[in-house]
Amino acid sequence: MQAPKVYAIAATMSTSDRFLTEVSALLGPRGFTRDADLMAPWLTDWRGRFTGRALGLASPADAAEVSALVRLCAAHGVPIVPQGGNSGMSGGATPDESGHALLLSLRRMNAIQAIDVDGRKVTCQAGVVLQTLHEAAEAQGLRFPLTLGGKGSATVGGLISTNAGGSQVLRHGSMRALVLGLEAVLADGSLFSQLTPLKKDNRGFDLKQLLIGSEGTLGVVTGATLRLVPAVADRVVIWAGLPSLQAARALLRHCEDAAGEAIEGFEVLPQGCLDAVLAYLPDSRAPLAEPHAWHALIEVVADRAAVDGLRERCEAMMAGAFEHGLIEDAALSASEAQAEAFWLLRESVAPAERAKGPAVQHDISVPVERMPDFVDTVVPAIEAAWPGTEAIAFGHLGDGNVHFHVIAPAGSDASWVAADGKRISREVHDLVTQWHGSISAEHGIGQLKRDELARLGDPVALAMMRRIKAALDPAGLLNPGKLVALAPPAATA
Repeated sequence: MQAPKVYAIAATMSTSDRFLTEVSALLGPRGFTRDADLMAPWLTDWRGRFTGRALGLASPADAAEVSALVRLCAAHGVPIVPQGGNSGMSGGATPDESGHALLLSLRRMNAIQAIDVDGRKVTCQAGVVLQTLHEAAEAQGLRFPLTLGGKGSATVGGLISTNAGGSQVLRHGSMRALVLGLEAVLADGSLFSQLTPLKKDNRGFDLKQLLIGSEGTLGVVTGATLRLVPAVADRVVIWAGLPSLQAARALLRHCEDAAGEAIEGFEVLPQGCLDAVLAYLPDSRAPLAEPHAWHALIEVVADRAAVDGLRERCEAMMAGAFEHGLIEDAALSASEAQAEAFWLLRESVAPAERAKGPAVQHDISVPVERMPDFVDTVVPAIEAAWPGTEAIAFGHLGDGNVHFHVIAPAGSDASWVAADGKRISREVHDLVTQWHGSISAEHGIGQLKRDELARLGDPVALAMMRRIKAALDPAGLLNPGKLVALAPPAATA
């Protein structure tokens, strides 16, 4: 995609020695580099799909430096691409190939400024890594209730900018529900600061929610106040075999009726996924004696106040499910090691799938109650349209989000994705839209799905997004080419 003229011209001017000198003076040697070797790891996205170039890599130390840097870029017309841990799935933190943009890393801003144990909240900078946040909360007898596979690299700022989800959304919600206060630098360099949360605040728009999920196109997140919850005192992880995805949906309702908010995770995967994982993981074993069409992984947790009798409640819950014909078999974790082993099977689906060959991945959602019918309808439709493929759905049934992957025919190489991938994705996204779902459940739009959002998104909603973008970033300098363009795409004949 060609850069808009407004900053293609300005960026040429901004590559002058004056601009580079001003940036170097502002940030110092620790905060700014043009060294190709140091920049290289951050110019390709985590999946390896997008690679760009950058004018330089800026690493400010605090919000004041971010503010001054953004003002400087605005004065010179230099586009800015904010980046956290570079663990996104949609190319949202990768610059384009023009080399005009400045890559803005928040990783130096990694201070946890305060943990309020009584108020159950933490205030931290945007560059704090999720795993570090987990450890800091746990040291205070609390926890931050969002986790995902990239917790060792994903940062708070990136999680907020993409409204990240994960396996605990069923109970605690996505980042939107966990952000109590926010700090961000806007396109003109001004600092939006609402870090102090209030239970009630009716002073107009909730502006922090406008920035959450905006993928750095409206402002650069520099800090946040986040909600914490009591630490888990005990948990039981259940592996259940089921005859169908409809049974899994009914099982979810049964578990919610029986255990309420103690149900923290509810994942599903078909037998084919489990077979692939067992072949991929050395020394792994199936949790159940016999194969089943579908499997459910259920996590039930208790804090100190509710820990007594947790296992007995889980046993009664699953006995009731068996009596109602919802499950065919089940195993309850007898130890923390077994609980982790169950989760390892689920978390190994993606690498096991990659070991089988090329695939086209889709992060989609439909209304929770319609997900079983959607999967039963779309899987055979895609496999029939592309003979030899294997379509699989797995993931977070409890919130209507499953990962829908289409694996290439046996013997295919990477060229298959280039040849058929876009057509398959277009068909999957068309079907998702027909079922009143979303083409992006938790991974964001970035540049990967930008054109599909423009094609399938509600015109009124897209127009509103463009107006907001134009109002807050009229020059289009913040993360250009991501999420939504300032102007709608030109009509084609």
